[in-house]
Amino acid sequence: MRSEVAVEPVAFDPEQWTCPLPLRDYPRIVMGHGGGGSLSAELIDNIFVPAFRNEELEGMADSTVLTLPAGRIAFSTDAYVVHPLFFPGGSIGELAVHGTCNDLSMSGAKPLYLSASFILEEGLEMKTLAAIVERMAKAAREAGVRIVTGDTKVVERGHADGCYITTAGIGILMAEPAPAPMRAQVGDVVLVSGTLGDHGMTVMSLREGLSFETVLESDSAALHPLVEAMLAASDKVHVLRDPTRGGLATSLNEIAQSSKLGIRLEETALPVRPAVASACEILGMDPMYVANEGKLVAIVGREDADRVLQVMRAHPLGRDAARIGEVVAEHRGTLVARTRFGATRILPLQIGEQLPRIC
Repeated sequence: MRSEVAVEPVAFDPEQWTCPLPLRDYPRIVMGHGGGGSLSAELIDNIFVPAFRNEELEGMADSTVLTLPAGRIAFSTDAYVVHPLFFPGGSIGELAVHGTCNDLSMSGAKPLYLSASFILEEGLEMKTLAAIVERMAKAAREAGVRIVTGDTKVVERGHADGCYITTAGIGILMAEPAPAPMRAQVGDVVLVSGTLGDHGMTVMSLREGLSFETVLESDSAALHPLVEAMLAASDKVHVLRDPTRGGLATSLNEIAQSSKLGIRLEETALPVRPAVASACEILGMDPMYVANEGKLVAIVGREDADRVLQVMRAHPLGRDAARIGEVVAEHRGTLVARTRFGATRILPLQIGEQLPRIC
């Protein structure tokens, strides 16, 4: 049985809608809202358009024509299926914006435009949808991106967790060559922008009803302002990655395999909040494999590593940044960690996911 999810109040008053009376008689999503008729149009006109309004969206065509600044672009797509839809520090709405912005910025791009497709479950309360859309719109405004096109579909009751969101994003490259796993070099330093596992353990603790003296909150954030500052400080930012599903260990394994080099971490240097460490211990999880939504890992030339780290720590999104390891010629294609006892252990790719539906 799905648990009830409390949502924050938003500026949602069907009595103020300009639509005909029938839509005000539907406090929950019905199949007709995805049928392409009047209910679909009224849903778009009264929930989506007011929240996302911009000049590109106003045309309401099958596609949006955009004028981009000169330069190479990055293009990304993602889908979001988190449950519950709302959690401390965020919601599926913020994740949809932040996650796509971060995918673009990990290629050294400044996000400009997003698309958004909503898969809505029959029975979803209108006030819940309105809260998601309002929070998504706020996240887009704060990130400086525009949601310029989208779509809505409705599926039968029981076929979704209320709401799924699929996004795509376009951004302009801020640096050439763009950061990429193949650019990693032996001797490069591994930096992380902050504490690990905050998002994943916030969601899991909420599901499991765990409480701690320190409140756990998701770290969901759009990282491109931090990336812009890092790229301005050095042209030796070789690799960037946001360690979402599978966490830090999965991201670094993928980089090691792509670059055909080894990566060695110092286990004692990994920043983890005490509450996250406690939650991981209770649930039998390793924080290195837990998802993050507002952190990045950077592989930087050794000569510039200290300068980039200082820039990261001076930025609000990187104040807990740390130096955690290096790229090595040994252990090619493998991630290893030196433990507090001086031993070395391999951190393999996991077969499955520790936390389902967290992003």
